[in-house]
Amino acid sequence: MRPSVSVLIVAWNSGPELRRIVPPLLAELQGGDELIVVDNDSPDDSAAVVAELAPRARVVTMGRNRGFAGGANVGAGAATGDLLVILNPDAVPRPGWGEAIRRPWLEGRGWSAWQGLVAAGDGTTINSAGNPVHFTGIVWAGRHGEPLAAAPGPGEVTALSGACLAVPLEVWRRHGGFAERFFMYHEDVDLSLRLRLAGETVGIEPTAVVAHDYEFTASAGNKWRWLERNRLATLVRLWPGPLLLLLAPALLATEAALLLAAVAGDWGGQKLRANAEVLAWLPRLLAERRAIRRERRISAADFAAALTPDLDSPFIPAIARSAPVRLALRTYWRLVLVLLGGRG
Repeated sequence: MRPSVSVLIVAWNSGPELRRIVPPLLAELQGGDELIVVDNDSPDDSAAVVAELAPRARVVTMGRNRGFAGGANVGAGAATGDLLVILNPDAVPRPGWGEAIRRPWLEGRGWSAWQGLVAAGDGTTINSAGNPVHFTGIVWAGRHGEPLAAAPGPGEVTALSGACLAVPLEVWRRHGGFAERFFMYHEDVDLSLRLRLAGETVGIEPTAVVAHDYEFTASAGNKWRWLERNRLATLVRLWPGPLLLLLAPALLATEAALLLAAVAGDWGGQKLRANAEVLAWLPRLLAERRAIRRERRISAADFAAALTPDLDSPFIPAIARSAPVRLALRTYWRLVLVLLGGRG
């Protein structure tokens, strides 16, 4: 059965981006599909742009900015399609995207969620082809900067990019959507790994291409605070107990290294605030951990098998990608997997 699609865009001060994305997006939608735009209390004309370009779209106006995670949860509550597709307002669908994003459903691949291929804004290189997850919870955009021709074929990935994320609406609602307190960043990783813990799979459909006008900058605002806070929260919520115990030395060493990097990079205050917020959240995070654990269907070894010991992102300092560090991380990880009962 061909699924109807609810495309959800969470916008904040996104008027120019919406002018670029809405026309090509509408060309990809069919009868029975819908467009939902959540206006996160934008100070600009975001809502007016949608009303002008897509009069039939549903605009959900928020009284305050609840972030990407909160806005997506509210918008999904208004969705009626079979397949919920979340798009960043700066992720422009390429021709054929509307057909391709339904393909995993139509072919019965059994995935509980999937992403399209996220290209860079110029459409010639990859922004994300699925996101690797390090055993310390550090995540990066997979194959970033590689030529678009180097994209993988359809298949499973560890974690999905929220820039173009498709999930059957029933699955979204059954798993409770995004972790709303995250506000932004890591909510897509958290959802992907929760699905994995429940014994489900996530994948990539590389023919569903969006051009994402994105540049990694974390020097201003609260980005490092959110990234670090939500990374730590994800570890507490999702990492199985035996895995956390075996990783304790590495996690402590990572905290020390990140604190030094934060001070050197002039975001030490954000790092300290992130750690303080996680400590304040801890009772709630532990309660969420217990609820998630009740839905777990795989072993700690199976969960760990999806993680990587390599820090292969070009955004990570070169020393962490050097041969000696790579060897040390792989050796440590092999021992962890053996102790968990995996193959190592």
